[in-house]
Amino acid sequence: MKKALPLMIAGCLCAGGLVELAQGADLMAVYRDAVAYDAQYASARAALEAGREKLPQGRSGLLPTVGLAASTTWNDTDTTRRVNGATATTTQYNNNGWTVSLSQPLFRWQNWVAYTQSELAVAQAEAQFGLARQELIVRAAQAYFDVLLAQDTLATAQAQKLAIAEQLESAKRNFEVGTATITDSHEAQARYDLTSAQEIAAQNDLNVKRQVLRTVIGKEPEGLKNLRPGIQLVRPQPDDIGKWVEMAESASASVQIYQALHEIAAREIEKQRAGHYPTLDLVATRGRSSATNSTTLGVGSDSNSSTIGLQLSIPIFAGGATVSKDREAVALKEKANADLENARRTAALNARQAYLGVSSGLAQVKAYEAALTSSQSALDSNKLGYEVGVRINIDVLNAQSQLFDTRQKLAKARLDTLAALLKLKAAAGSLGEDDVAAINALLD
Repeated sequence: MKKALPLMIAGCLCAGGLVELAQGADLMAVYRDAVAYDAQYASARAALEAGREKLPQGRSGLLPTVGLAASTTWNDTDTTRRVNGATATTTQYNNNGWTVSLSQPLFRWQNWVAYTQSELAVAQAEAQFGLARQELIVRAAQAYFDVLLAQDTLATAQAQKLAIAEQLESAKRNFEVGTATITDSHEAQARYDLTSAQEIAAQNDLNVKRQVLRTVIGKEPEGLKNLRPGIQLVRPQPDDIGKWVEMAESASASVQIYQALHEIAAREIEKQRAGHYPTLDLVATRGRSSATNSTTLGVGSDSNSSTIGLQLSIPIFAGGATVSKDREAVALKEKANADLENARRTAALNARQAYLGVSSGLAQVKAYEAALTSSQSALDSNKLGYEVGVRINIDVLNAQSQLFDTRQKLAKARLDTLAALLKLKAAAGSLGEDDVAAINALLD
């Protein structure tokens, strides 16, 4: 399914479609900048590195532990004996020694369960990072598309302002020669002033959208490449909402996260119940102790010792803590089961919404393309009618507004459809860098 998005090559983007203001960065460059800069993604990457350490931590419970202990003690003892008179004796000497101990678990069932939990914890960390990567693709693409749309909105406002200015000049000339009333000039002036306000708002919106993109990639590109003329969006493959929902319920990153948490919770019950089981360890020690010569007795000593054996421990009663932890683990497993079911339902809902968004977007694009052609024809007819006197100025202004509004909606529908395609693949858990490259191929 990873190849479902190389979707849209060929077709028709009408002459009034997206307007490119500047050549510059493309979507792939923006995505790579986001990978290197975005703080949320950096946090997820660090969390992944931390999560991977769960495996060696869990494995450590199955491996031997070795410890070294050493000590040295200075002894200074005064002794008084009362036999046929008092006799005082001072003894001074040094004790020192070291001990190496080894303990190898032979049977500790809770340690083995903890090791299997650590494997699941790593799987959870990997799924969490995969979710963060997909969210970064969607956020970077959405920020990119928002800037493109804001650029097109500004360009449309400027073009509309220029067209209305020409109509305003025409109305003034016609009024001066007596072929039109002052009403035509006032109507054109009102439209011109309104479009000027819209241009200011569009410029501000573009500045805001650029700042949003800057928070994702850490810089403001000189310009962004726009959709190239002559593309056509096609339906996602497979073109079946049920299959997308099925993929989302099993392969969604969020579902995988909660699946791992559910399995960890299930093993936690087994781990807590292992608190009732006996444990068996192999223990061994090796040590040496020495005492220096006494200042009075003149006697020193050295000794070496080695031990090896088995140590069995049988829990009998722990104040009810083990039984309580068992009940707690059972309750948490039920919670994890409900969380997993909620994740599946949410993933299915997201897949349905994204699929319907793509379907609706494709239908809108087709409708707006037809409307754009009709609007252009209507404008041409109204201009001709105005010149011959069968149409008034307001008719031309309305036709112009309709044309520019249709162009704007068509541009938005195309970008919204591309965003919905990315969200659909993210919901199904298959969104990756190759999908960014597929959309990037559509830019000029």
